[in-house]
Amino acid sequence: MLKSIRAALAMSVITLTAFGASSAFAAPLKVVASFTIIADFARNVGGDRIDVTTIVGPDGDAHVYEPSPADAVAMAKADIVLVNGLHFEGFLQRLVDASATKASIVTLTKGVTPIDFKPEFADADAAEGAGTGGGKTVTDPHAFQSIANAKIYVNNIAEAFCAADSDGCVSYQTNAAAYTKKLDAVEGEVKAAIASIPEAKRVVITSHDAFGYFEHAYGLTFLAPQGISTDSEPSAADVAKLVTQVKQDKATAIFVENITNPRLIEQIASETGIKVGGTLYSDALSQPDGPASTYIDMMHNNIRQIKGAILGS
Repeated sequence: MLKSIRAALAMSVITLTAFGASSAFAAPLKVVASFTIIADFARNVGGDRIDVTTIVGPDGDAHVYEPSPADAVAMAKADIVLVNGLHFEGFLQRLVDASATKASIVTLTKGVTPIDFKPEFADADAAEGAGTGGGKTVTDPHAFQSIANAKIYVNNIAEAFCAADSDGCVSYQTNAAAYTKKLDAVEGEVKAAIASIPEAKRVVITSHDAFGYFEHAYGLTFLAPQGISTDSEPSAADVAKLVTQVKQDKATAIFVENITNPRLIEQIASETGIKVGGTLYSDALSQPDGPASTYIDMMHNNIRQIKGAILGS
């Protein structure tokens, strides 16, 4: 009996020791995502092997965001920091410096073919520091608005997680492949929806020029009173020029964005007689109980709003 008890105790010690070692080894990666869309990608790839902190939260505007002390603490503790790049996060370098983080900074637009911002806003936004600073060549950072690019982000995240946690690599790759299939399905739905819209009606207005990659990939034309940065205030002449362009191009729908003040869009709607068709999600996801709490939900919401406003359904 005594031998049995001793054996049982020994086995318990071995089991607890092994469990403790396993738990310590399996501590989740501490991941910081610069904004909500990247955080959603990270969760889909990382699953329960990661712990994600998001800097710019739901409905937040990364163009004008001011980091908090809590953000610096999160960065300091991070194993990996996931960022968009292409000058999207104007606050990033200040936050990296303030936090003195030793984390790997992973730029998710690596491998994306960038497009230039529309030339009518290039001068103003270059002055705002939104682009490369090379005169009129200003790079549009909203690459995630193309689902094909979103798949590049996901692949880059899987590679970063594998590099940091080789034991979890198969899990990350499996999750990334499964999520990519979901993105493929959504892209098919977006293309089908746009194909159902007559070409002459594929002109819409949004608050700022965040949908260039969507336009380039799927064949809609987006007009906007603001450029790439929501921090650049359009002049009365800019708005008047846009109103004239809207009338010439026969825009059929106008939308506010979740991250911007609706005042400008309401003014343009009033002057053009186009009814505001709803809210599009551009640079941030919605609150968890909103219509765009994930990237896939965001794409579903946006194409549903666009199609419904143009076709009147």
